[in-house]
Amino acid sequence: MVYDGIIIGLIAGFIRAGWKNGLAALSQIRIRGGLIFPVLLLIQFLMYFLHDKVPFIALYNGYFFMVVYVVGLYVLWLNREQKGFMFIFAGVALNFLVMLLNGGKMPVSLEAASVLDPIYVEMLQDGTAVSKHAVLTESTLLPFLGDIIPLTSPYPRDQAISIGDVIMNFGMFIYLQNVMLLHKLRTSIVETK
Repeated sequence: MVYDGIIIGLIAGFIRAGWKNGLAALSQIRIRGGLIFPVLLLIQFLMYFLHDKVPFIALYNGYFFMVVYVVGLYVLWLNREQKGFMFIFAGVALNFLVMLLNGGKMPVSLEAASVLDPIYVEMLQDGTAVSKHAVLTESTLLPFLGDIIPLTSPYPRDQAISIGDVIMNFGMFIYLQNVMLLHKLRTSIVETK
């Protein structure tokens, strides 16, 4: 879901700032510890692909995700002064909290999951899904923070998201708008002088 906020923010930013200003603004982004994010993404992909092949990873998958979240939260906290980053931090923190309290897995309501691929939903129900998700049950802690919001048409991708995802994506949108429009404003001030 994090990619959706980036894509929507970029599209709106390019429309509002213009192609040239938007690209120039993106080339000047500086995020403290920003190179850590691609490493965390790579770790998540490796966990996904090695889940079936390495029993150790399958057994401790949830704990690995918790470590990824903690490191990600640290990097977000380092950048908290940038506009939008506190929303991103809050959204990720809410997702982390619900996963931490539920064995390292994000609870997914079956009602929200009804918009997903039926085979994936069946795999979630029988526990064979290779993912960081688990079915939301009566014993789930803080169920309202799980993936309980279904997204479907006219939204381009069917998915179930959490309140944390919404807050995080709002922060991404705010951050990208600020970066791209601030650059346009600076450029227009320089050009009028």
